[in-house]
Amino acid sequence: MNANVDLTNVILKTDRLIIRPWKKEDLEDFYEYAKVDGVGQMAGWNPHTSIQESETVLSSFMEEKNVFALELKENHKVIGSLGLEKLSISLNKPYDNYVGREIGYVLSKEYWGKGFMPEAERRVTEFCFEEEKYDFLLCRHSIANNQSKRVIEKCGFRFVKANTRTALNGTEHISLYYVLDNPTQ
Repeated sequence: MNANVDLTNVILKTDRLIIRPWKKEDLEDFYEYAKVDGVGQMAGWNPHTSIQESETVLSSFMEEKNVFALELKENHKVIGSLGLEKLSISLNKPYDNYVGREIGYVLSKEYWGKGFMPEAERRVTEFCFEEEKYDFLLCRHSIANNQSKRVIEKCGFRFVKANTRTALNGTEHISLYYVLDNPTQ
């Protein structure tokens, strides 16, 4: 079952990141990485072709209140996002009676391989389990996305199933699903 999410006033910090709600002022940073070939495709969407497209997506992030901006502490540049999305599959018993969300994320290509996404994911996981009392988190990646697979494994998720799905850009592919149970429950 989907947990309730409202990240409006939530600000989390790590050694290098401020994890916070999106603001209109983030548009340029968002478009800068969303237009880069290879970034969106890893998450199932095509590169943005205009700043207006990024503005539309940014508005939806702000309205839905379920996606964090990942801001570098050192220069306040937004370099990615991490969302708490609705569950895209059912895990069956006992999860039918549990509350959770599905983590989705994207990072500017310039910052790949530097540990930012595991750092952000661990902090958001801590928030979801300790403060929001979620029972579990789900995460997935396309079978071809080895970078996301490494992030998911580094964060302690365990594989549960493969499933064919259609991404936002209309492509069909096999996704691998992983779950992380709340260790405090």
